[in-house]
Amino acid sequence: MRLRHAAVAAFGAFTLLLAVPTSASAAVGEFQYTWVGLDGTSHVGFLLDPPSGECVTLPEVADAHASEPAHSPRNRTTSTATVFTEPDCEGDWFTLRPLTGRGSERLKLRSVAFS
Repeated sequence: MRLRHAAVAAFGAFTLLLAVPTSASAAVGEFQYTWVGLDGTSHVGFLLDPPSGECVTLPEVADAHASEPAHSPRNRTTSTATVFTEPDCEGDWFTLRPLTGRGSERLKLRSVAFS
């Protein structure tokens, strides 16, 4: 009888463990980029602790018909950042090392993904 109760309790604990959501992993730190507004002035954008394994389209430069791409990325996160020339992580790409990766004004981007 005790063995049956123990088995039921173990099964219940296992089922509860499967039902608890896991925390999403994130790249710890800051990703910085520069974009030019409609008035021609430069602005600095940030992603703080961005999600890992997901594509992040930069909101300020998402529309290729209404804005120039961002440039001068600085990867100060703990993950490798892969920047893309188009929204939705499409187009040409370039990787930036964790913590010290950076690109010049010539490196254009509209989206980024962190590994």
